[in-house]
Parts: sequence; C-alpha cells; structure tokens
Amino acid sequence: MSMTIPTSTYRLQLRPEFGFADARAVVDYLTALGVGAVYVSPVLDATPGSTHGYDVTDPRIARPALGGEPARLDLADTLRASGLGFVVDIVPNHMSIEVPSANPFWWDVLSKGKASQFAHWFDIDWSRERIVVPVLGSASDLDALTVEGDHLVYYDHRFPIAGDASGTPQEVHDRQNYELVDWRRGNAELNYRRFFDITTLASVSVEKQDVFEAVHGEVLRWVADGDVTGLRVDHPDGLADPTVYMQRLREKAPHAWITVEKILHPGEDLPESWPVDGTTGYDALGEIFGVLVDPAGEAPLTALAAEGGQDTDYAAVEETARRLVTDKILVAEVRRIAGRIDGIDPVFAREAVAETMIAFGVYRSYLPEVGEHWGRAIETAKGRRPDLAVALDALDRQVTSEPTGELATRIQQTSGMVVAKGTEDTTFYRYTRFAALNEVGGSPDRFGIGVDEFHALAARRDDRAPAAMTTLTTHDTKRSEDTRARLAVLTEIAGDFADAVRGWSQRCGLGEPSLELLAWQTLVGAAPISDERLVDYLLKAARESKLRTTWTEPDEEFEQQIREWPARVRETVGAEVDAFVERITAAGWSNSLSQKLIQLTAPGVPDVYQGTELWDFSLVDPDNRRAVDYAERRRVLEQLGRGAVPDVDASGAAKLLVVHRALTLRRDRPELFRGYRALRADGPAADHAVAYARSDDLVVVATRLPVGLAAAGGWRDTTLALDAGEWTDVLTGVTIEGSTARLSSVLDRYPVALLVRNR
Repeated sequence: MSMTIPTSTYRLQLRPEFGFADARAVVDYLTALGVGAVYVSPVLDATPGSTHGYDVTDPRIARPALGGEPARLDLADTLRASGLGFVVDIVPNHMSIEVPSANPFWWDVLSKGKASQFAHWFDIDWSRERIVVPVLGSASDLDALTVEGDHLVYYDHRFPIAGDASGTPQEVHDRQNYELVDWRRGNAELNYRRFFDITTLASVSVEKQDVFEAVHGEVLRWVADGDVTGLRVDHPDGLADPTVYMQRLREKAPHAWITVEKILHPGEDLPESWPVDGTTGYDALGEIFGVLVDPAGEAPLTALAAEGGQDTDYAAVEETARRLVTDKILVAEVRRIAGRIDGIDPVFAREAVAETMIAFGVYRSYLPEVGEHWGRAIETAKGRRPDLAVALDALDRQVTSEPTGELATRIQQTSGMVVAKGTEDTTFYRYTRFAALNEVGGSPDRFGIGVDEFHALAARRDDRAPAAMTTLTTHDTKRSEDTRARLAVLTEIAGDFADAVRGWSQRCGLGEPSLELLAWQTLVGAAPISDERLVDYLLKAARESKLRTTWTEPDEEFEQQIREWPARVRETVGAEVDAFVERITAAGWSNSLSQKLIQLTAPGVPDVYQGTELWDFSLVDPDNRRAVDYAERRRVLEQLGRGAVPDVDASGAAKLLVVHRALTLRRDRPELFRGYRALRADGPAADHAVAYARSDDLVVVATRLPVGLAAAGGWRDTTLALDAGEWTDVLTGVTIEGSTARLSSVLDRYPVALLVRNR
C-alpha cells in the first residue's frame, strides 16, 4: 500500500529540553547506526512545559518550545539529505484544556458558549447550558475567585470573562458560559467527552469534515511537501468512526506509511476497511517476549502470589477493576450513554451499559463491519446479570439496528476507556504474580507462548501486515525491554525466586500483597536503580492499583512506608538481593539480545526506542523519558566501526552491535527480508533455539531459556540445517561452510547469530 515504508524507525521523545535542533544533531549518529527513519513524539503546539506533547493545544503550528517552524524545517531537510524518513506522531482524539488560554479554540468556547464557531469541535452536552469545569478545591473556593481585567482568576487558573465584569467575582462567574465546580464532581457531572479519566484533555470531533481539516491541515501540509513520510495515529479507539477517519487520512496522505496505536488482543485483527499499514507493534511485543518465558514458572509464581494474599483469578480481578471504573470514575460517560437507550428505566439502563463495557474481550467493537465482539459482550453481560436481560436486549437492538447512531457510537468510544483504565491502569498493578506479562496489549493470564505458535504468528504477520511496526519498548510500556528480559529469567528459577521473596518479605515487607510482589520483581528486574526512581515508580503503581492509596485520596501513612522501603531493603536484605541480581544478570543479557535480534529481523518494521541500543532498565513513564547519553553511544558505535567485537557485559556494547548490524543489513539489503520460514534445530537442546529464514540467503538464530540450556550442558550436539553454501555471521564475521551448523559453534560468542549466505 505505502510507497515510503521505512526499513526501521528510531523513536525520539521530543520535549523543550530536547527539541528539533537536538534531534537534528543526532541524525548523523542514527544514520551510522543503520536507522531507516526518525519517528518523533507529537510536535504540534502543546501545553506549556509539556514533556511529552500528547496534550496538543494548537494543531496549526509546530511547537515553539521545540524550536518552531524554522527548526522543524531544518530537521526535515537534514533527514532528507541523509536519506532518512520522518515519521510524526499525531493525536486526533483530544486536545489539552489544562491551560485554557493556551488553547485558542477552547478559550473561544468558554467565552461564547454554544455561539462559538468552535463549539462543534468539542463533544459537549449542552443540555446543562454551561460547561462544567472541575477545577475548584471545594465548593466554597468560589470565594477565592478574583477579577483581573477581562479574566476570572482562581489561583493559577485563568478564564475568559464574557460580557459585563461588574459585581462580585462570584456574580461574574454565574454569568459565564462555564461553571467552575469542585474537582471531585468531574467524574459524575462532566458534560464534555474527555480522554480516559483526564478532565484536562477534551475530546475532539474529528469525524466532522471541517474539524478534521482544521486539526490535520498543518501536518498534512508537511506530508504533501515531502517533509513527513509517515504518520503514527494515537488512540484510534476514541474516535467516533475510526474507519471513516482512516479512509479520510489515507486519501489525504496516499503515499505515507501509516500505523495506528491499536491494541489487538490475541486473535484480533485490524478491520479490513482500514487503509493503514498496521499497528504500532504491541502485538509483536507480546509474541516476541512470550517465546522467552518458561511455562514451568507459572505454578510456583502463582503459588507465591496466592500465599501473599493476592487474588490469582485474573478474570475476577479484571472484572472488579473494570467495575470500579464504570461505577466510580467514568460515571458521567455511562450516564450520558444510558440516556440514549429508549424505553428503559435510567437505573437499569446505566447498569446495562456498564455491564456491557465491563464484559468486552477487546477494547471496542467496530460496528457494523465487525459485530462478533459486540455480540459476545452482550451475551457475557447477560450471563453475569440475567436480571438486566430486558435492558441489555433493548441496548443490543438499538445499537445493532443503528450501528452508526449516537448510542452505538458513544458506547463503542467508551468501551476502550473502560478496558484501558480497568485493565492496563488498574488490573496490571493488582495482578502481579509475574509483572513482565503485564504489558500494554498483553494477557497476564497467558504464561508465554510456544515456539511453534511464535512461528505461526510471525508468518501470519508477514502475510497480512508486513509493513506493520514492531516494538519492544515505547513511551507507554510498563517497563523497558531489558527489564522484561531479565524478569523472564525468573520463570526458569521460579522456585528459587519464590523462596527468596518469602524470606525477604518476612524481614522487609510492604504490607500490601500486590505492591509487595511487584516491588521485589522491580528491584531485581531494574537493578541498579536509585531510591528516588524506585520510590517514584512504587508510588505510581500503588496509586494506579487503587487498593491502599489513590491519586485523589492518598493514604499518607502507607505512602510514607513506600518512601522508606528502599532504605529498609538495603539495611536488611540488600546483600541478598544484590547476589540474586548478579545470579540472573547474564541470562537476562542473553534474553535481551535474543528478543532484540528477533524484533529487528522478524516480519514488520522494527522500532528502536531512544537509548535502548544499549542496556536500558527503565520503568513506566516518566522514567522511560529520561535523557539519553548519545555521546556514549557514539563512542561505542565508533569502536564497532573499527572492528570491535565486544563481550556481552555491563557496557551493553554487544546489544549496540546487534542493533547496528541488523538495522544496517535491513537498510542495505532489503531483499533479504522478504518471506518467512520457520527452521527447527535438531538435537538435545533443540527446544532452546528460535530459528527462521527470511529468505534463501538469511537465517536468524536466537537462544531461549538460557538457564535451562546451561543446566543441561549447553548445546552439545544440537544442529541446524542450512541450505548449501558458505554463510557468514554478520555479528562476528565468522564463516560457516556446509549444510549443517553446530549451534555450539554458531552461538559460541553470542546467544544470537545473523547468518547471510555468500553469493
């Protein structure tokens, strides 16, 4: 479909401290690394001080804090001259209203209400007449309002004054098109659609032609000018009609490489009507990591979680968490949807809506094109709540008879919010028996996948979506690829880890089972980690789980225990933890190299997240957006250019070698990466090999379950059949002759090999 499919991408997180000019300064390094395109976070104007750019305020201009239009053009010119593509992240679903004056469209709506020319840009329920703005600390805080010129001021918040500014500040407030209320009322009373539960991100009605053109005009101009060669679409599940949106985007950018941040559950595909190149790769992430997980570790880790007091019934934990979202967090959205069901008591209507969204096995349905997920959710809801059968039947009839109507649209938009908040942002912090499976788009109840299944899925991607992005780390992943790779080692020694945790917890517990088990896994998976980083992560995890503390109702005593925990660990069991980390580190490196080479060479377009070409043991954002030391990476790359073949050690140079050689090969010899054929080793350690051919002249070999491999005596007589000829491992330069390769020789220096047949 696309004419500008990159051979690979390298993700850069732009922010005021690392703008267009800084990105331009590393283009030569990325070119030398072998990258095919630079892929950047959103670059349109955003909330003042934003560190990520997803809070867009004005889509008409390149963000001044990044250097503005001149610096954007300089970056585009440099990339073009270097032969690199330029992929830009776009955010069609929402805009930031956190600082109203920074968003000229929202400011106009606050000023003029329904009469604003931009009123239709935002999905506002005007039956309340005034826009509810949940910003006050309490209802009595209206007394804190002041009038400053033509602004109504509440501490650091400023709002427009329309009309007469005479009288008391509260009297002025009462005449406005907006109503400032206690922030606690937002979840239940908000009358504009938001992004998830974030009241400072207002959803945008891009399904309207003029709105689409207004918010996409600038980026599409960049595409038309040849400055931008690819687009990454953020959160398509929040759109009213994703299919029409994708078709419109493709029509406006016919030659761009387009990927969508769509979370696919196992067995789910993108709707066939979407004219895009594929997803951003969370499905591939789960498959690549899954083949490195030892299923034998499931029972010991489940037992450990249960002993500690966790509920190990994943479905039950997930249902409870989703119900919390519908009943406590997205109340306004549920009520608004329920109000569209004809002829049903409002109470039963709300319960039917909530139960249906709780029951979804995927993020959302795409009616009328894909109806199976909707029908399955309705049946599941009926099974759980037979008393709601009448209301559920009414909901089903109305939605399926009018699949493009307002009721069907709103419930489909909102189901993704329930799943994301209930599963990723709550369940994944409650169900922590093996945290490395708790990844975006992941299924924590599926304890890894077999080699045959991995091959089948890779071949399927090659057949159906060869230009889809693949990834291992993103700005949204719960932990980096190297952290997960080290954690995978635990599945091979699950009994030993469980015994260690039992002893550690007796002397240095945290008092909340889910967080405690997550804390020990984080400590060994992300080591070495500072107290500050660990505390920040654990506080976020505890608040997201909503068990002992939350963002809105913090338990100060419990949170203080969390802050003190790292010091307690060092004093009581620190030496034991360090020894355990040392024990699993080398096997973790092996897993890291294996999953990286697989990702870089398997079907799809591989993305390298900034900095992860060396070891990177990051956690969830904002930890994964820390500054990258490019000087160090340049130094290592220069050594490789002089012929260095580094050891697998703490420097991470071996990983950079794998990244450099694989990316360069993809860029320089793309004909080698067409097709997919599973290869199977033969011999006593055959199950420890993942091998495949991408063409007649390219074979990839990677190691899985390295602890078990070593314990069994290594590769021994295990061999891999190759087509006749001379093969060279581009990682080491070693040549292999003959039709049979001994893995003990091929994988002597590294746990991976990238074999090219010499012609």
